[in-house]
Amino acid sequence: MALDLSRNHFELFGLPARFDVPQARIDGAYREIQAQVHPDRFAHAGEAERRVSMQWAARVNEAYQTLKSPLKRAVYLLELQGMDVGAERNTAMPAEFLMEQMEWREAVEEAEASRSVDALEALHARLRGEMRAQYAELGRLIDEVRDFEAATGLVRKLMFMEKLQSEIGDALAALEDD
Repeated sequence: MALDLSRNHFELFGLPARFDVPQARIDGAYREIQAQVHPDRFAHAGEAERRVSMQWAARVNEAYQTLKSPLKRAVYLLELQGMDVGAERNTAMPAEFLMEQMEWREAVEEAEASRSVDALEALHARLRGEMRAQYAELGRLIDEVRDFEAATGLVRKLMFMEKLQSEIGDALAALEDD
């Protein structure tokens, strides 16, 4: 079992380097490779083989965690194209988008304050719908148009939206626990 760390995640999984890869193909490729390299298969092998197996398993798990998440997959694809998403350093966003984010956050705060599960679920569903549309556009920008600069900006927006989605989920969980 030769460890080739130079292969990117898509090559490792035998998948096309595209944003639009069905989750079932990612999952199937992961299970197939994991079955070959899982450390349990090498429990009775020599120390060197076990170590290599552990390295492979870690590499396969890392690749899977990246590819199964649409946002992480997009960031990875953009990095393969030499783009730096730089979300930690580049938080500049269009004013209109920032206003939308403020409105979303205010709506979440109001729903939390009124303890309205229905309002939070409606916000959650509406945001999910918007994110679906944004991810479809991201796929078009990366796979078809190959406008990596625009895709990078959209990834930064989606990072904000994913965080908001998580916050709404946390607020729902807190209300349901009460």
